[in-house]
Amino acid sequence: MVKERAIVCFDLDGTLLDNHKNRIPDSSLKAVRELKTAGHVVVISTGRDMETGYSLEYCRTVSPDAVIHQNGSKITAGERLLFRHTMSRSLLRDIYEFGKSRGYCFGTTIGNEDFFIDPEKRIRADGIHYKNVKRNFRPFEELFTRELEVTGLSLTGDISAEKAEIEAAFPGLEVLPFSGNVSADVVERGFSKAEGLKYLCGYYDIPAERTYAFGDSSNDAAILRWAAVGIAMGNADAAAIEAADYVTDDLEHDGIYNACVRFGLIGAYTV
Repeated sequence: MVKERAIVCFDLDGTLLDNHKNRIPDSSLKAVRELKTAGHVVVISTGRDMETGYSLEYCRTVSPDAVIHQNGSKITAGERLLFRHTMSRSLLRDIYEFGKSRGYCFGTTIGNEDFFIDPEKRIRADGIHYKNVKRNFRPFEELFTRELEVTGLSLTGDISAEKAEIEAAFPGLEVLPFSGNVSADVVERGFSKAEGLKYLCGYYDIPAERTYAFGDSSNDAAILRWAAVGIAMGNADAAAIEAADYVTDDLEHDGIYNACVRFGLIGAYTV
């Protein structure tokens, strides 16, 4: 068995969470429980803000020790806010005007409210990837007048066509696709799940060589490369698989549990 504790990071969508069935497999929850019992630090690393209405239930189900929200723009441990970077209103206005003029659907969710340029486009994307999502849309422009902190944005549309133009117009932004080419996270450069994991290594005083990361999409590539062991799900896209050290089974076939046993994090198996 592993004698030293490790940090084990899990992406949510497509890794822990089966979006089509709207559930986390029992074997994944069993792995999380056994990781905690073994003394390891369990982290959710995601493009979501896990404190929003759509995500809080999953956070409560997993009960992680820490969360890397919105690709490292926000980090929490339990109820403690460790770090948060917010986008300036001037940047948000520039992004809004750019997106509005081109029909690009930028948006974000804060609490139980959804601020999107094109709500209909967001609804269509939800229908492809998520089950039983109910939105509470508000005008994107309210982000300029209300006291709301925006740590990251999402993009809905033809990501393969829009990514290059957005990054050329805004060199300080990075567009991180997930769920194929219809959705992406939009973050300011310098923030990533990998940077969030580095931060937590310092916070928990755990060396980088004792880190593990699970993911399934291109927005997981950085953390899969940086972690000592990057593990792509069997259902992962090509970018995640290329970045990973190991490919496990998919989430419906006990991929998380099997990999945790494979690397000696839980159970009696050692490598």
